[in-house]
Amino acid sequence: MSKGFFTVPPPVNEPIKSYAPGSAERKELQAMLKESRSKELDIPMYIGGKEVRSNEKIRLAPPHDHKHTLGYFHKSNKEHVQQAIDAALAAKPKWEALDWEHRATIFLKAAELIAGPYRAKLNAATMLGQSKNAFQAEIDSACEIIDFLRFNVMYMTEIYKQQPPVAGTGFGVWNRVEQRPLEGFIYALTPFNFTAIAGNLPTSCAMMGNVVVWKPSNTQVYAANVLMEIFMKAGVPAGVINLIYPSGPDAGEVIFAHPEFAGIHFTGSTAVFHDIWKSIGNNIAKYKSYPRIVGETGGKDFVIAHSSANPKVVCTALSRGAFEYQGQKCSAASRAYIPNNIWEEVKGLLQADLKSMKMGPTEDFTNFVNAVIDEKSFDKLAKYIDAAKKDKECEIIAGGNYDKSKGYFIEPTVIRVNDPYYVTMCEELFGPVLTLYVYDADKYEETLKIVDKTSIYALTGALIAEDRYAIEQGTKALRNSSGNFYINDKPTGAVVGQQPFGGARASGTNDKAGAMINLLRWVSPRTVRETLNPPTDYWYPFLQAD
Repeated sequence: MSKGFFTVPPPVNEPIKSYAPGSAERKELQAMLKESRSKELDIPMYIGGKEVRSNEKIRLAPPHDHKHTLGYFHKSNKEHVQQAIDAALAAKPKWEALDWEHRATIFLKAAELIAGPYRAKLNAATMLGQSKNAFQAEIDSACEIIDFLRFNVMYMTEIYKQQPPVAGTGFGVWNRVEQRPLEGFIYALTPFNFTAIAGNLPTSCAMMGNVVVWKPSNTQVYAANVLMEIFMKAGVPAGVINLIYPSGPDAGEVIFAHPEFAGIHFTGSTAVFHDIWKSIGNNIAKYKSYPRIVGETGGKDFVIAHSSANPKVVCTALSRGAFEYQGQKCSAASRAYIPNNIWEEVKGLLQADLKSMKMGPTEDFTNFVNAVIDEKSFDKLAKYIDAAKKDKECEIIAGGNYDKSKGYFIEPTVIRVNDPYYVTMCEELFGPVLTLYVYDADKYEETLKIVDKTSIYALTGALIAEDRYAIEQGTKALRNSSGNFYINDKPTGAVVGQQPFGGARASGTNDKAGAMINLLRWVSPRTVRETLNPPTDYWYPFLQAD
C-alpha cells in the first residue's frame, strides 16, 4: 500500500443516454448491432493473459432469435480451472504489492473506456446475448458498471485512510492499520441478467489487491468477452483476472478443494449457493484461512399498495417493476397486494399498459419486452402459466400467451389469485409473470403480516401510499422483508452510490454491492502497534511495597 494518499474526486453517477430517434448514440448502437450480428466470434478463455482454446465449443445465440449464431465459446475442463488458479496465484505477489493508486488507475481507465469507445460495443453485446432492449442495456452495461468502477475506487481510498482514532506518538506508541488482500484466490461466479454484476464481482475483489478466477453464466459469455477485452485494454495485468467457462461441478470440484481458496463472490440461484456453502463447509479444514462467502441469490419481491395509494403510481410501479427486462431482475416485482377500493382502477390501467407494450427482438428499439434468457426458463414459465389457466382459484388478468418458434417470448402475464399463498405468490419465477392478491382495504395490518411471512426471500419490496401513518406502519412492519425498500416507487433500479444493493434471509449475505461494505469483505486488516519507548523490565508500579 502506498505511504501517501491522493485526493480522489467524488464520482457522480454516469448520465443515461436516451437513444431517442435521430440521436448520435442511437445511430452508433444500431450500427454496432448490425456489425456484431454479421460476425461469428470464436471466444477463448483468458488464463494468465493468454487466449486458451479447448476441443469443445458451445454455440451462442440471441434469446430472441435462437436460430442465429453469434459465435462459439470454448468450454473449460478441470485442467483449465487448475491452470486459472495457478495463473492467479502466480500473479498475486506482484499485484498485491502494487501501490493502491496504480490499481485504482487501471479500473478508472476501464470506466473511461466503457463510457467512451466501448459503450456501444458492450451495450450491443448485452442486447444480443442477453436480450435486453437499448435502455435496459444502457442502465446496466454502461452506466451501472461505470458507477461500480468509479465509486469502488472512492470506497477503496476511504478504507485505506481509516486508522485508529488514537495513533499519535504522544502516547508512546504509533498505532496503524493496514488492509491486506486475502491469502489465496477469489472465485467470482456471475449471473446472466446483469453485465454490470458480471463486471463488478471480479473487479471489486481485484481492486483490493486480490487475484480472481471468474466464471460467468454461459448465457452471458458474449458480453463477458467484451468486458475482458476492456479490462485488458485498461491494463489489468496477466493472471489477475482469469476468465473460464467450466461446468459448475467441474469448477467446484477443483476450486473448493484447493487450500488457497480464499473466498467466493457470487450472484445466482439459491440452490447453487446452498450447495456451494455446503462444499465450503465440508472442506473447511483444507483451507489456509476461513473463506469469505459473499452471495446474492434470489427474490420474491413485492409491491403493497395502501388504500390511500394513487392508482396511477401503483400501475406504473407494477408495469415497470414486473416487466422491464422480462422480469429477469433479482429485484423485479413478482407479487403484489392491492386494496379492493382501488383495484378496479388499477386493473384497468394495468391492462391498458400491457396492451400497449410491444414485444420482439432488441434490434427494434420500439419493443419494450424482449425474450427470456433460454429454453429452460421459457418452459418453466409456460408451465406455471398453464397451471394458472386451469386453476379455478386463479384468473389471468392480462397476457398468458407464449411462443418459442423464433425466440423465447413470454407475453407479460398478470395472474389474480384468491389465495395469498398460491404457488406463484411464493416461488421465484424469474420472468414476466406478476401475481396479484386483492385484499380488503380495512385489513392493511393483516396484509402486511402476510407479505412478511409469505416468502423465504428478503431482497426488495415497495410500499405505495399517500397516508404518512400508513407509510410508517408499513415501513416498520416490513423492516426484515427486504434489504432494499422503496416508498412510492417500483422495487427495482438501485443506483450505485445511492441505494447499496443486497438482501437477507434466503436472498443472500446482504454485503451491499456498490458500497464500502462489500469491499471490506475482500481485505483482511492487520493492526500494527509500534512502541516508541519500550519498557526494559517487567515490573509494574503496583508491585512495589508500601
